[in-house]
Amino acid sequence: MKAIALLSGGLDSTLAIKLVKDQGIEVIALNFTSPFCTCTSKNSGCSAAAKSARELGIPLKVIAKGLDYFKIVENPKFGYGSNMNPCIDCRIYIFKKAKELMEEVGARFLISGEVVGQRPMSQTRHTLRLIEKEAGVEDILLRPLSAKLLPPTLPERMGWIDRDKLLSISGRGRSEQIKIAKNNNIDYPCPAGGCLLTDKFIANRVRDLFKFKKDYDLDDIRLLKIGRHIRISKDLKVIVARDENECVKLKNTFDEKRDIIICCVEPKGPYLLIKDFNGDIPETVFQIAYRYSDAIVEPLLLEIDGVIKSRLTYTKTIDEETLKSMII
Repeated sequence: MKAIALLSGGLDSTLAIKLVKDQGIEVIALNFTSPFCTCTSKNSGCSAAAKSARELGIPLKVIAKGLDYFKIVENPKFGYGSNMNPCIDCRIYIFKKAKELMEEVGARFLISGEVVGQRPMSQTRHTLRLIEKEAGVEDILLRPLSAKLLPPTLPERMGWIDRDKLLSISGRGRSEQIKIAKNNNIDYPCPAGGCLLTDKFIANRVRDLFKFKKDYDLDDIRLLKIGRHIRISKDLKVIVARDENECVKLKNTFDEKRDIIICCVEPKGPYLLIKDFNGDIPETVFQIAYRYSDAIVEPLLLEIDGVIKSRLTYTKTIDEETLKSMII
């Protein structure tokens, strides 16, 4: 008997898997990566999820949310939370993918660490039922931490799972889960996962991207977390690195056939990236470069690479109020 379990690496999903695994079910963990996750590493998904899977002794499959997911973020059927977080639509997306994997490997049901009433948008009783219906996982989705507060699912009715060994946790606090983890020596490196779509600054950048670039790609999405984003016009946005590490990231994202990257050579300063550039570089870009360089009164030597290649010196900075009005 196999089951697919959503594993964020958080406390709830880890406990939910243990409750089912302890009943003799073979569990395969599933973790989703996204540029907006706060604990996602590039190659192996969430490091906390990987650690939890190792300690639970179960295999972990990682799925990256692609452009199909970001089209949902752009136009969520059930709206947003506090900022650009489409929590309900996100859960539906995840469960649909989990069901596909379930059918692929011959698993019989799904496991989630959701707790009734823990999240105001996506974990009310009504919303939990709505998500099940929209994702097509009604009756095969088991929520072990709150199972006794919900109608019995197929795995319980069929006797695959002993309902008496499941829990009846509800609410936003995690004191009961922490107590259980402590009593069972369960480590949880990431108590509760985070999503940058709830951050107002990232949300503003996402809105700006959706508004001004209809043909965005995954590189555009990833860049939303890097540097200062400055909207000069509807057709032009410049990204300014904030430190050496971000300079490297901008350089690695740079495509010399489509983009422009500007380096402040002397005095030193950040890299500036313009994606998918077409036309002449406006003076405002050079003013921004001067503003964030180490130049005070002396000329700034700039090296331009990409669809335009040149070197020039510049001596003007941008007005602070004008700059402030452009920062996303």
